[in-house]
Amino acid sequence: MRRLAGNSNAIGGNVMKIMRSGSVPTRRGPADYFTGTVWQDPIIEAPAPARIRAVRVSFEPGARTAWHTHPLGQTLHVVSGVGRYQSWGGPVHEIRAGDTIWIDPGEKHWHGAGPGTGMVHIAMQEGLDGVHVVWLEKVSEEQFAAPVGAA
Repeated sequence: MRRLAGNSNAIGGNVMKIMRSGSVPTRRGPADYFTGTVWQDPIIEAPAPARIRAVRVSFEPGARTAWHTHPLGQTLHVVSGVGRYQSWGGPVHEIRAGDTIWIDPGEKHWHGAGPGTGMVHIAMQEGLDGVHVVWLEKVSEEQFAAPVGAA
């Protein structure tokens, strides 16, 4: 992270910070929380008092998250590809590049690529008392293979 001095917009002596591309390594999504190959590129984990975290997530075909919740909700913005999203008990939705999805606080859900297509999204969520996500059970093959529009 690089700090820029002499910022006339600084408040209380704070200065703008620039995270240079490539300064934070790409990491593989942990197998405990993801099925298939998933790559994560951190964008920001802001210091307190801010609480935003944003990550660029690349899902290979068939890859997906486990079921999970977020204490303050989550926004997904699909950058490329075609994927899937489902809330607990609801239908499977197809999501495409340009789509933005808001997920309510505490809503149990999963998201990932389609069966034969990759998908990249930006995931943004705020933490509550340092918690950004609560991971639950894995999405079953039957749940993932459900046709779009099916619960």
